[in-house]
Amino acid sequence: MKKIKQAFKDRLWLGVIVVGLLAGLIGGGIALGINNLVQHHEEVASTRVPTGSNKSGGTKVNKNKADLNGEASQAYKSVQGAVVSVINKQKVQQSNGTLGIFGYGNSSANGSSSSSSSDNKLETASEGSGVIYKKSGDSAYVVTNNHVVKGSNALQVILSNGKKVNADLVGADSATDLAVLKINAKNVKTIASFGNSNSIVPGQDVLAIGSPMGSEYANTVTKGIISAKDRTLKAGTDGTLTSVIQTDAAINSGNSGGPLINMAGQVIGINSMKLSSDTQGSSVEGIGFAIPSNEVVTIINQLIKNGKITRPSLGISMVDLSNVTSDQQQSVLKLPTSVSKGVVIMDVNSGSVADTAGLKKYDVITKLGDTQITDTGSLKAALYKYKVGETAKVTYYHDGQEHTATLHLTKSADTTSTDDSQQENN
Repeated sequence: MKKIKQAFKDRLWLGVIVVGLLAGLIGGGIALGINNLVQHHEEVASTRVPTGSNKSGGTKVNKNKADLNGEASQAYKSVQGAVVSVINKQKVQQSNGTLGIFGYGNSSANGSSSSSSSDNKLETASEGSGVIYKKSGDSAYVVTNNHVVKGSNALQVILSNGKKVNADLVGADSATDLAVLKINAKNVKTIASFGNSNSIVPGQDVLAIGSPMGSEYANTVTKGIISAKDRTLKAGTDGTLTSVIQTDAAINSGNSGGPLINMAGQVIGINSMKLSSDTQGSSVEGIGFAIPSNEVVTIINQLIKNGKITRPSLGISMVDLSNVTSDQQQSVLKLPTSVSKGVVIMDVNSGSVADTAGLKKYDVITKLGDTQITDTGSLKAALYKYKVGETAKVTYYHDGQEHTATLHLTKSADTTSTDDSQQENN
């Protein structure tokens, strides 16, 4: 009997436990379901677009808390009025009319007809930038790039106030890619000053000002830093190597000839070019170059004085040794295999500096002074460091043997024009 009662009690407790577990599971499920339902309702309510009036959706312009007279803004304002657009105008052929291409033109008195006739009309060939650096009496002077004015039949300058004036070319130098223009000073209110480009440092803030993509965007300013103060590359249009300032300030087509300024508003360089792609064709951004102001001032003063730059000339035509095949280097030039870079003399002018020093056709110049010569650009750069009347030591190979000679730089040549052929003259 006791065993029966005990078994009954055990089953009773087991039932209680089971009922409790079931009640807990059901209650928890109901609670979880209610909680999910509440969360879903809240999500729907939070994402549903509210109804009602939109009057409370207005806003206002707040007072500008930014410093409007920061260092960069003040630097730009101080020189902005001196920055100009330079318009290169060239003659173009104008046809008499559409019928001219079919042989129907103006008939002459004897009844014959001309297929076409033309007259010369000046049109804008290109646009660039420049900066007014001097005002003297009725004249003002602008410095820009040689490639901006190259080939022009007429030049115009658009001042910062939008007024267009005619300009005369005082002088240009292809080696440094610089040119000086003269304009009427009547409407010139601001001139720029040059700072010392030897005193700049990488990381220094700079501004580039000009007319990127033409005068429509005149007086555009971009900000960057000095990326490097002494890069060597071909800045001129004649292949001469020169030292330039590298910057990441945005420089585009039309910026050429405009100023690169420091935060004091001084011109420390004249923007000349940008690197847009590498040798593999990959796009490159943020690599622009400017001609250092110290070099600019030197060239300006010579152009103002003489209208051109006079430099020593060797009186030779030349090609890079790298353009000569290995077989010809051995069979014709008889060079030792250790010589792989230099300049090959292709012709020597009679009575020239090179002729007087004893240099001959097919001689290979490998050194001028203390500078190793790798190509025609490096030879010009080394030669142009000398003045007419000075002497220079040249190292060269003749019939496979190394020789030295002294060059008496008594001859000169101006660099206002360029030779675009593969064989260069100097």
